[in-house]
Amino acid sequence: MGDIDLAVLASHLIVFMVVLLLAVSAHEAGHAWMSHKFGDDTAYMLGRVTLNPVAHTDPIGTLLIPVVAFILGTIGGALGSIPLIGWGKPTPVNPRNWTRYKLANVMVSVAGVLANLILLIIGIVLAKVLFIYGFTPNDLFGGATNPLAMFVSNLMLLNLSLFVFNLLPFPPLDGSKILSTFLPPSTQPIFDFLEQFGFLILMFLIYIGVFRFILYPFLMGLVYVLYAIY
Repeated sequence: MGDIDLAVLASHLIVFMVVLLLAVSAHEAGHAWMSHKFGDDTAYMLGRVTLNPVAHTDPIGTLLIPVVAFILGTIGGALGSIPLIGWGKPTPVNPRNWTRYKLANVMVSVAGVLANLILLIIGIVLAKVLFIYGFTPNDLFGGATNPLAMFVSNLMLLNLSLFVFNLLPFPPLDGSKILSTFLPPSTQPIFDFLEQFGFLILMFLIYIGVFRFILYPFLMGLVYVLYAIY
């Protein structure tokens, strides 16, 4: 692994996985909580209204792929970069139980990304606290070795990534469910067709860098906010 410090790599990976488990758990718990509020107790009865990562962890999507992506990104020279591939165990919902179906479909879909937005805001508040104690915005990025800086950096970057990614109007992401609510029923077969291959298409778009291109202005916005509160 060349001149990569294995101890630094391990510390970054541990912090990254802790934050990823929190971000994924909050996202899925948000879906479950909102669905319960609209009359569907499917996820609630299965114990999914919780931040306990055990309830939401998918062995491949939450553990294997993010770890591999993190290590490969590090070997490639981007120590501390945030892999954009990762997901939790899908939250089971039964739309037939919802009251006010259209509103519920939007709110249940939005709830997950709002949970990530809340964690992003918490990360920004924690960054301000670090600034008070002598840290700088540069300390939060660029492969920082301080555990607190690593945690806050990952908390902001991961939740920003999940917030933007899941709002994309492409099946099976939350954004597509929101969009389909406002489109004529005749368009639903298109979403159903795309959902069959959506995962593969999304992985390809991530691989060729399309999502990083979409995410870039949001990252610059985050950097602007951090320097504004510094």
